[in-house]
Formats: sequence, structure tokens, C-alpha cells
Amino acid sequence: MNNDRRIASLTPCAGRCSTVFGDSVCRGCRRFNHEVINWNTYTAAQHSAVWRRLDAQLDQILVPMLPFADLHHVEIFVLSKRVRLRPDASKGRKLYHALKLCEKNRHFTDDSGLGIHYKQVRPLWQEFERRVLALATASYDLAFLRADSISSRLIQMSEED
Repeated sequence: MNNDRRIASLTPCAGRCSTVFGDSVCRGCRRFNHEVINWNTYTAAQHSAVWRRLDAQLDQILVPMLPFADLHHVEIFVLSKRVRLRPDASKGRKLYHALKLCEKNRHFTDDSGLGIHYKQVRPLWQEFERRVLALATASYDLAFLRADSISSRLIQMSEED
């Protein structure tokens, strides 16, 4: 009998999926709907590609929003709260988890390393959510337009032959 206990792989899931309601981009984790559906069938390389895109979005949005954050302090804070991170987690990913923890419990703010006052947490979180969803949606739309354009060109080429 094999007693090999596997630790579940990390997933970007934030536990509030909106793709079940027909959204093209999940409002929780900001993955595309097909990525949510197919996540468990993806290879490690496919997982990494999704993580890199999501982390790049977090870097683009959160790093400028939290200019006084002390990354070393943030890392210690996040790990002390038992948040599992990928070894290659970006600065934005670490800031995201710290801000998310503070949004759920503003008393954590002073210990978070984010360099903000607890009264700033809610407005920052709301603005972050607005910006990152807009960026994720634009990313989806761009990917869809590219795929549609490639498909149209392939059809056109096959008709010319």
C-alpha cells in the first residue's frame, strides 16, 4: 500500500469564482475561464505560464500602489500567516497576499510591512480590485482578438490555396 501523501499544488484560486456565472475572467483569481476549467489538466509549464501572467499583472498594479512597502518584512508577515507561495512568487504576489490578509483583518496592517495605515486598507483594496480586473479583462480581450485574427488569416490562406 502506498502511503505517499501528496500536497495539493498551489492554485491561483481565491475561492470566489465568477466564471461559473459566465464571466470570461474570474473576478477572484483573474484567470481566463478556460484556465479555470482546465487547470487540473495543465502541465507544470502551463501552470507557470499562467502564474507569470497573473504575477506580472500584480506587479504592474500593486508595486506602484504600495511604494513604502518593505518586501522583506512583507515576506516574513505573509509566511507567518501560513500563506503558501511559489518559490518564484513576484513582489506583487507577496504584496497581494499581505494586502488581502489586512483587508480581512485590518489589525494586521501595522505588522504587514505594507507601509500603510489601517484606514487605507479598504480603499486601497477596492482600487486594486478595480484596476487588476480591468487589466485582466483587457488581457483576455487582446488574447481573443489575436486568436480571432490568426484564425481569420488561416481561413483566408486555406481559401486561397
